[in-house]
Amino acid sequence: MAADALKAAAALFVCVILQTAPILSLLDPFGASPDLVLVALVAIALLRGSIFGAFAGFWAGFLLDSATLDTLGVTSLLLTIAGFWIGRYGETTGGDRTHAPFVSVVVVTVLATLGGLVLAYVLGESAPAAEVLRSLPPTIAINLILTLPVYVVARRLFPPRDLIERRRQVRVLG
Repeated sequence: MAADALKAAAALFVCVILQTAPILSLLDPFGASPDLVLVALVAIALLRGSIFGAFAGFWAGFLLDSATLDTLGVTSLLLTIAGFWIGRYGETTGGDRTHAPFVSVVVVTVLATLGGLVLAYVLGESAPAAEVLRSLPPTIAINLILTLPVYVVARRLFPPRDLIERRRQVRVLG
């Protein structure tokens, strides 16, 4: 478990560096930028579960807030919630399904974008909703393109646990 935590921290650190570096941030096809950290978080949370996903989300959000000098804690909150719920989806129903990473990326991209707008509004910061919502479909498309290669790398770093061990973790009642 500790080795997985170190691998996840290092992988997310590299993703934050790549996302905030001028090379990837200059890519702006159709008015949208790729969210490599979010896609990597989805892959890690699906493979390792809700608690691990929440910690990974907090770490990634803290690194992003620190690197971009945004309001400290906003991205951490959004990615912690995203990591927890995607991890929960992976633990209960979506862990072994082929479409799970793609569905998760779409849902989390939409919800994180809307959550960011709501938090910016609540904090009294500028929240250009029309611009953000206009760039949402291209952002979803770019994130979906990134999903397969990122998920393949994440599966190499975090091989799936045995089915028996996963059954012990979550017991579905009903």
